[in-house]
Amino acid sequence: MLTQDTIDAFNTRLTVNLNNIKSMTASELDRVKSHGSTAEALLKNRDLALFVHQWKFEVLDQLTSVTGHTSDDNARRIALSNQLAGIESFVASLQRALYMKNRVVTLQTEPTEKFNKETI
Repeated sequence: MLTQDTIDAFNTRLTVNLNNIKSMTASELDRVKSHGSTAEALLKNRDLALFVHQWKFEVLDQLTSVTGHTSDDNARRIALSNQLAGIESFVASLQRALYMKNRVVTLQTEPTEKFNKETI
């Protein structure tokens, strides 16, 4: 069921092309920085990291407990592997958002730094 939080999350998702930062508008750059700051807060959250690692260890325990080679066992093994890949993809998306934020900040401060160096 859709809630207002779900609708807000959909409406505020990052839909800019991150491959061409130099042609972004100021509002798009601000959205990238905001998105990256949120990702950075999640990456630095020790409680989130603890739960993510505990969940990964639980899935790994389940994966190692699948010892058979029937089609059901293989399907279970694939499902558990997909769960691990999903959480890794989530963490990678947070890291990418942080990287893009840092690139935007670097590109925005470079002209100022060059100007200051040239005038000194």
